[in-house]
Amino acid sequence: MDQILSAIGGAVSGFFANQYVQLAGQAILAYLILLWIASAYWAFRDMQARTANPIGPYLSAVVVIGFTPILFPFGLLLHRLVRPGETVAESTERALAEEAMLREIEAQPHCANCQRRVDADWIVCPTCRNQLRRICPACGKKTELDWLLCAWCGRELVTIVPATAAPGYTGSRVSSPRRGAERAAADRAAAERAADRLAPPADAASPVRPTSRAAARSSVTAGPLETIRAERPAPGGTSGR
Repeated sequence: MDQILSAIGGAVSGFFANQYVQLAGQAILAYLILLWIASAYWAFRDMQARTANPIGPYLSAVVVIGFTPILFPFGLLLHRLVRPGETVAESTERALAEEAMLREIEAQPHCANCQRRVDADWIVCPTCRNQLRRICPACGKKTELDWLLCAWCGRELVTIVPATAAPGYTGSRVSSPRRGAERAAADRAAAERAADRLAPPADAASPVRPTSRAAARSSVTAGPLETIRAERPAPGGTSGR
């Protein structure tokens, strides 16, 4: 038995003592070392592309190197388990795609009252009955609510103030309440000036009392179509002439 074991040991030692076997073993060991270093570099670059943390790539490389040239595949497996699922470029591209989609959704027409999506050719929202557009009475084309003139035929339009307009919304010069108040004030001022011009001068010799300016103004401002009349003596009175 001892002779058999000694014979086997001698054969094995003689095999490994062969120079070709030693050369092959050295080549295999060098290959494993190169593969170990390359794996550590790959883990470094892979983590660098997947995170913005400057320490993460170095930690991945240290983990692979710490598993030695024999057990480094386990280090690679650990790296693949803890690394992020997508690269920084893929994450940026996905964020840009989502932002573009949100902008496209926001660019689509929607009702200002109920925020429902509406079609570009609709005139009234079918959900809340809010007026979206109107038809030009001259050419029949669709126009916006805040247009002063029709873009196709040039006819002047009356701007419709939407019911959902924000406070401080100013309509057109035709439908604005402020415009109407200014016009009324201008009409009253013109009537007062006309009354001042038409009021007769005071004449002491005449028994007929002249119309005062205040009375003339009241008669002018009483209505836009009334005429200015001077006061006359009551029926049956005597004339100074």
